[in-house]
Order: sequence, then C-alpha cells, then structure tokens
Amino acid sequence: MASLVLMTALAPARVQPDLSFLLDHTSHVLRTRMAAALSEVGLTLRMHCVLVHAVEGERTQAQLAEIGDMDKTTMVATVDALEKAGYAERRQSSADRRARIIAVTEKGAEVASRSQVIVDRVHEEALGTLAADEREVLIHALNRLVTGHLQTPVEAPTPVRRARQQK
Repeated sequence: MASLVLMTALAPARVQPDLSFLLDHTSHVLRTRMAAALSEVGLTLRMHCVLVHAVEGERTQAQLAEIGDMDKTTMVATVDALEKAGYAERRQSSADRRARIIAVTEKGAEVASRSQVIVDRVHEEALGTLAADEREVLIHALNRLVTGHLQTPVEAPTPVRRARQQK
C-alpha cells in the first residue's frame, strides 16, 4: 500500500485535460457506432467513404485512398469488395487514358445514398446529446482545429500509429 501512495505522489500533476484521450476516445466510439450502423446496408466505413466520394465525380483509386486515408493495399481490398457487391467498377479515366477511376454503379449510388442517411443519423445521435449552443461551439472549434493548428501531421522521430480502425 505504501508503494501505491508513493507512486501516486510522484505522478505529474495535470494542468490541462487530456485532449488526446478525449479526441481519441470519442473518435473511436463514433467509428464503432458508425460501423455497426453501416452494417445495416452491408458496408464498412471504408466502403462508404469510397462510394460517397467516388459518386461525387471522377476520381482515381489513388485520389480516393488519399481522401479516405487508406494505404494502397487497403484501398485495393476495399474496391475489390465494392466490385464484388456490384457497387463500383474500375474504369479508364475519360481525362487520362493511363489512369483508372472508380465508377459507382447505379446499385452503388443507391446504397451510397442510403449509407449517407445512416451516417447523418449517427452524427445527429451523437450531437443530440449536446444542447444546441454546445453543438455549434463544438463543431466550430473542431473545424478551427482541423483547418488551423491541427491541419497537418508533423514528422516524428518514430512513426505515430493512427487510432484503431475497424476492419
């Protein structure tokens, strides 16, 4: 018992709330809720991301991987799954014959529309736990962070693992 008291006494005092924990935890839980909800239409988070961005316009697999923050292997597996489901197909770009784009099928556009309704519902449920003025402040503050100080990752001496992702 004495060692526990000593360890607690030596712990550094926190001056600020643990912002990393707060953002990581809420992000992780939101992703788990999103993944569960998207399973209603047979999509993963990554599949939804690729579909909704590919349906907006002609985009290459590399562009969609960048938008979804996916590595090449993950992107290929995601597009393979979308093709197998009949939601998307790889096609030659109309702008650059050397490039291949991900084209969303009619069936894929329908599921993308349904999945976006699900995503919007999950976001509304999360924000619904806050008062209207708190929602506005939270969204404004997060937007300021992602367009300002926390817009771009910095190089670190050792790689920083991304938050846990659903598979």
